[in-house]
Amino acid sequence: MIRSMTAFGAARLESEPGAIGIEIRSVNNRYLDLNLRLPDDLRFAESRLRELVGRYAQRGKIEVRVSYAMAAGDAPRSIDPDALRALAAQLHAARALIPDVPAPTLAELLGGGERTALDAETWLPLCERAMTQALDEFTAARAREGGRLADAMLQTAREIAVIVEQVEADLPALIDSQQARVAQRLREALEAASPEGFAQIGGAELSARIAQEAGLFGLRVDVAEEIARLRSHLAELQHILGDPGAAGKRQPPPKGSRGKRLDFLFQEMNREANTLGSKSAALSVTQAAIDLKLLIEQMREQAQNIE
Repeated sequence: MIRSMTAFGAARLESEPGAIGIEIRSVNNRYLDLNLRLPDDLRFAESRLRELVGRYAQRGKIEVRVSYAMAAGDAPRSIDPDALRALAAQLHAARALIPDVPAPTLAELLGGGERTALDAETWLPLCERAMTQALDEFTAARAREGGRLADAMLQTAREIAVIVEQVEADLPALIDSQQARVAQRLREALEAASPEGFAQIGGAELSARIAQEAGLFGLRVDVAEEIARLRSHLAELQHILGDPGAAGKRQPPPKGSRGKRLDFLFQEMNREANTLGSKSAALSVTQAAIDLKLLIEQMREQAQNIE
């Protein structure tokens, strides 16, 4: 399954002790970069939550935000204004001697100055369930976006296949055209050197010379290997993307990071397009090489978002 690295998932789990809310956002990244933001009261769940994310994602810059709210029946008492003023006076007196004394948190004020730790045995399973639900939604969103990216790349691959077929079909005509130009230039050169020299050269000798020049030209512009490799790369692209229409498909799509496989594959395709352009013998081939490079670059940019 092709999965994008750009997605969003969220979940909120209500329970008797309280509620857990989790949001997951991700963008593309070369490796897995996880930024987990959760309250200090839930710090005991950090290792387990990181482990769960690692099971669902291999690459991407992922940000996870965790929040919680205790049930109303377990909520601490409200703030007593008189006690709050007394506490402020005490804080002022303390800072007169120790200026960097921190102010109490709201949780400490609501708790009467004492911070009540959450029960790990109760809240850790809640965190795990909420994270699993958020990751399920997150993974589904990645799969949907990945499918759209795969369809776009397969459509671009079909356009590339059309260009490759056209170049291959036009190549014999290019060689024949060059052979005719060589023959014309030889005749013009002989006539310019000696008007009577042309009659002194036999037809077999002239034909051999033309064939030799045409053969050298054919070697210089032979792109059969480049075309064959481009077709092989297109077949591999269909295999990686799991295209059901791929001819001769026998093996399941490869496991691991398909984004990295695609990046390497597009580098190779771009190399073949460059070679095709360097062997260009006509404006049409040059234009074909340019079009190929543009299409390959489009696919490469789309592949940057694939895990």
